[in-house]
Amino acid sequence: MNEIEEQKQYMQKVKEINENIKQNDKENNKKLKYTILTMGCQLNENDSEKLCGMLEEMGYEKTENGEEADIALFNTCCVRENAEDKLFGKLGELKRLKEEKGISIAIGGCMMQEKHITDKIKQSYPFVDIIFGTHTLQRFPEDLYKVLTEKIKLEDILDIDGKVYEGLPIKRDSNIKASVTIMNGCNNFCSYCIVPYVRGRERSREPRAIIEEVKDLAKQGYKEITLLGQNVNSYLRVEREKQIPFEEYEGVHSFATLLEAINKIDGIERIRFVSPHPKDFTDDVIDAISKCDKVCKLVHLPLQSGNTKVLKEMNRKYTKEQYLNLVDKMKAKIPNLTLSTDIIVGFPGETDEEFEDTLDVVRKVKFEQVYMFIYSRRVGTPGDRMENQIPEEIKHKRFDKLKELVESQIEENNQKYVGTIQKVLVEGESKNNQELLTGRTDSNKVVIFEGDKSLIGQMINLKIVSEHMWYLKGEVVEK
Repeated sequence: MNEIEEQKQYMQKVKEINENIKQNDKENNKKLKYTILTMGCQLNENDSEKLCGMLEEMGYEKTENGEEADIALFNTCCVRENAEDKLFGKLGELKRLKEEKGISIAIGGCMMQEKHITDKIKQSYPFVDIIFGTHTLQRFPEDLYKVLTEKIKLEDILDIDGKVYEGLPIKRDSNIKASVTIMNGCNNFCSYCIVPYVRGRERSREPRAIIEEVKDLAKQGYKEITLLGQNVNSYLRVEREKQIPFEEYEGVHSFATLLEAINKIDGIERIRFVSPHPKDFTDDVIDAISKCDKVCKLVHLPLQSGNTKVLKEMNRKYTKEQYLNLVDKMKAKIPNLTLSTDIIVGFPGETDEEFEDTLDVVRKVKFEQVYMFIYSRRVGTPGDRMENQIPEEIKHKRFDKLKELVESQIEENNQKYVGTIQKVLVEGESKNNQELLTGRTDSNKVVIFEGDKSLIGQMINLKIVSEHMWYLKGEVVEK
């Protein structure tokens, strides 16, 4: 019996426990419920969908009201310090619920791979029931069963690279868009980043598993797929270099061929991917984006810094000039290309002049979207040990300067949409006004418009009539 089959047995055991609780409380018709708080990236969101799938197989029902939950689950991120503050604040709030109704509390995710964090939880928050790491997510049903039946506190963390497990149940947040993890871990060791230490080395999923998952999503009516990984464009590279056997399926032996194979799947109308690494952006991937009609022409291309010296200190393995040359090559080969990026402000040792290089790249590339971050020290990374840390006041001044430039460019970029016809995937009602619908363009621009609810889930043409910085306003184009 493989591990997933074993865990499915534990799911059934927990479900039987919950059925007994319902039988003993027929008067209140008690349905056990869970809450989940997800921090961090889309990979974490995908992991949370698997945790939700397991919980619902075990007989739990999701609730947004923490007061009525029987289980509170946290899926943590350790990329930035504010995630720690958020977690500890939430744990403080849950102490009362633990004392009053015996709520079960489980914490998983990247932060749990950091010993100083788990030590703090065990010392300051001893009422937490389960601590599990990124490599033991699949064992959550077994961990929960032991806590429920043996009334113990449980820590389930591996410091080795985990395996890629297939067949876990999944409860997706949307029935229109879905994320599909294609690989786990990272081999790059950027000096500011904790991810390789908490998610391990790169491991790619088998091509067959990915293709079959996407085909199944297409049959269920999903229209947009986002391929996920810490470094998607090195998919299967480690396996090829180390001659680790994998089964080629439908011609897939690289990231470029994976894009081409998914592009052929009927029913899928859009394909996105995050995050690639500039140093691994090979010509075959550029060609695949260009010729695959379903692959969105918005490419996320993390910059992090525009200065070559800072990039070297970050261990990014490309220069300012190489990055700009790559952008030029992509623009020449991919019609209608738009770019988004990540930028870190205030990396140790960054001077005002070096920061100006970042602004220079932003001016030249004119990114469609920029995700801006103030450098946050992460224990265990080389960046944390660097002596020339930048004062917070200077970091914030540089961040504000970058923000001002980016927002001026967004306003300028938005103008080019006004008067054009854009294909938009309609995602649902607007969060701010239920009388309006919302969707996204190929370039990931949010568009708000008036329309019938029957349009939700469809790809439609909208005429853009105005721009409003963070969204566009559109009108339905009659067929």
